[in-house]
Amino acid sequence: MDFKDKKILVCGLGLSGIAAAKKLLELGAAVTVSDLKARDRIPNISEISEALMCLEKNPDAIVPEQDIIIVSPGIPGDVPFIEAARTLGIPVWSEIELAYRMCPCPVIAITGTNGKTTTTSLVGEILQLHNPETVIAGNIGIPFVGVLDRLTANSVAVVETSSFQLESVSCFRPKIAALLNITPDHLNRHKTFENYSFVKHRIFENQKPDDFAVLNADDDNNPATVRGKPVYFSRRSRLDEGVYVEDGHITYRWNGVYERLLHTEDLIIPGAHNIENALAATAIALCANVPPGIIRQGLLRFRGVEHRTELVGEINGVEFYNDSKATNPEAAIKAIEAMSRQIVLIGGGYDKDADFSDWVRAFDGRVKHLIVIGEVTNKIIDCCKAYNYDNFDRANSLRSSVELAYAKAIPGDCVLLSPACASYDMFDGFEQRGNMFKQFVKEL
Repeated sequence: MDFKDKKILVCGLGLSGIAAAKKLLELGAAVTVSDLKARDRIPNISEISEALMCLEKNPDAIVPEQDIIIVSPGIPGDVPFIEAARTLGIPVWSEIELAYRMCPCPVIAITGTNGKTTTTSLVGEILQLHNPETVIAGNIGIPFVGVLDRLTANSVAVVETSSFQLESVSCFRPKIAALLNITPDHLNRHKTFENYSFVKHRIFENQKPDDFAVLNADDDNNPATVRGKPVYFSRRSRLDEGVYVEDGHITYRWNGVYERLLHTEDLIIPGAHNIENALAATAIALCANVPPGIIRQGLLRFRGVEHRTELVGEINGVEFYNDSKATNPEAAIKAIEAMSRQIVLIGGGYDKDADFSDWVRAFDGRVKHLIVIGEVTNKIIDCCKAYNYDNFDRANSLRSSVELAYAKAIPGDCVLLSPACASYDMFDGFEQRGNMFKQFVKEL
């Protein structure tokens, strides 16, 4: 698509917004950018100095004159200026839709409530062993549009996609699309679980019969039908075709071939949830024609990702784990289940209208003490009381929660930051929260 002289409004100047505006300016588009933040609070704003600025105010008045609108993942699809644009027939795209339209190579897209970043990183590392031109991008923190200059026809783009990004796709068609799981999340944005599931399912929307749809056979929230070839993975059941666990081994039946790749205990990354991530990554890699020996090599060497059950260090026999990326209860439950030690847990943060009941029930026999922080503190404490769990304390800051957690721990325990909440009440994102946790542990 030719973007030269197109009038394009880029709304939201985070990483993806800046990258999109920069690329569109390079292509000769007439770009206007909008953000409610003041100019001096927007990092890298100097990179798009050629763009027209519509900062610190809503862009309602200029919407009718635009040819295309690119929206940040943080902007809900029901805000008035977006609804007005759609009424006028103006395309509203996410940054991944924009990037897809310029991408010269096949796209592997991965979504799900939990495990997206780990699985995307693992798939990327496996494929890079097979094809060094493989590039990882997307919701993982690297804008898809920002890596386009590194892609050729021989490349593969492995793209983590969120529900916020999938809300505003149009032609996005991954050659391989994977849905890892769906559990309630972001209900403050999507309103209902049905809406949230529908948006997740959009990853398969434009696929054709010669594409692949990778699905979790253990999840009840898969779409009823998919247009690509369905390929399943399962941690709980043997499959006639697909990837599954058999006698403790990651096993596949694929195109008439049966093979056990490796024992699950050989994985470096801990926990049942990471076995599921490894199964999904294996299924995706098989769809991408990666030889089994290379898949095995990639699985054996993968050490996980930052902020996801990341071992930070050990002090006087107490291990400290950073799981800041656990921004919903389901993800935090998986971290609790992955720990082999008694846990002093740090939880809480920004409220996404989550239900914490299952999370608190998962404490039984595992979490010896809970330190609660953030705006959701009272809601979590009320939930603890409802389930007769009274081993908790409040903390006013992450620093004080780390100090208090260490005081509650004894040698052989672990301190686990796994908040079950987003971070935006106190931090710029889960990365900042996790990095500060690591710094405070270091200061101990």
